[in-house]
Amino acid sequence: MEASCLELALEGERLCKAGDFKAGVAFFEAAVQVGTEDLKTLSAIYSQLGNAYFYLKEYARALDYHRHDLLLARTIGDRMGEAKASGNLGNTLKVLGRFDEAVVCCQRHLDIAQEQGDKVGEARALYNIGNVYHAKGKQLSWNAAQDPGHLPPDAREALRRASEFYDGRVAAQTDSVPRRNLSLVKELGDRAAQGRAYGNLGNTHYLLGSFVEATTFHKERLAIAKEFGDKAAERRAYSNLGNAHIFLGRFDVAAEYYK
Repeated sequence: MEASCLELALEGERLCKAGDFKAGVAFFEAAVQVGTEDLKTLSAIYSQLGNAYFYLKEYARALDYHRHDLLLARTIGDRMGEAKASGNLGNTLKVLGRFDEAVVCCQRHLDIAQEQGDKVGEARALYNIGNVYHAKGKQLSWNAAQDPGHLPPDAREALRRASEFYDGRVAAQTDSVPRRNLSLVKELGDRAAQGRAYGNLGNTHYLLGSFVEATTFHKERLAIAKEFGDKAAERRAYSNLGNAHIFLGRFDVAAEYYK
C-alpha cells in the first residue's frame, strides 16, 4: 500500500509536469485514497493537488488542499513546508480577490524564509507580496474606471506598496524588511526573476501615472526578454512601452513600439 500510494503520486507528478493536470489530479486523489503513514509524503501530495487545481482554475479546491498542506506541515514541524504552503495559499487567495488574507499568508512565507536563511524563498515571498498589492491596486483602479495616474487614495497606496516590495527604493526608512525582490534576485544572479520584477514595476508605475519610470523599467524588461528569446514577454514589453509613450505625448515613439 505504501508503494502504491507513492507510485500513484509520482505518476500524478509526471502527468502534471507534462501539462495534463486533470489526469494528474486523478492520480493524486487516488494516492490520497490509498493513504500513507508518511506525513511528509502526504504533505507533498496535498501541495501538488493544490497547485494542479490552481492551474485548472478550480481555486476553491486549490485553497482546501493548500490549507491541508499547511496544517500537516505545522503538525510535523516542517518549517520550510509551512513556508511553501503559506506562499501557495497567498497566491490562491490573491486570485480570489481576498487580498488582506493573501498578504498575511505571503508575509508568513517571508518570515519563515528569513528565519531559515532561504534567500530564494525570501525573494519569491517579496515578489508575491508585491503581486498581491499590485492586484489590489489594479482592481481598485478598475473599479474607479479612471485613467492611469488619476487614482483613488486606496488604489494609489496599494500600488505604492507593490512598488516597495518589488524594488525598495521608495520604501519607508522604518520598514523592517531590508532587502526587496529586485535587489535580492540581482544578488542571486536570477535574470529571469529580474525580468519579471522589471515588468511588474513598469506596470505598477504606469498605473501610478509615473510614465517616465514605467518606460525605464519596461526597457529593462525588454532587454531581458530578448536575452532569453522570450517572444511573449518581448511583445508585452513593446506594447507596454507604446502605452506609456502615449501618455507622455510621444505618439511617434509609441507607434514604433506598437509596430
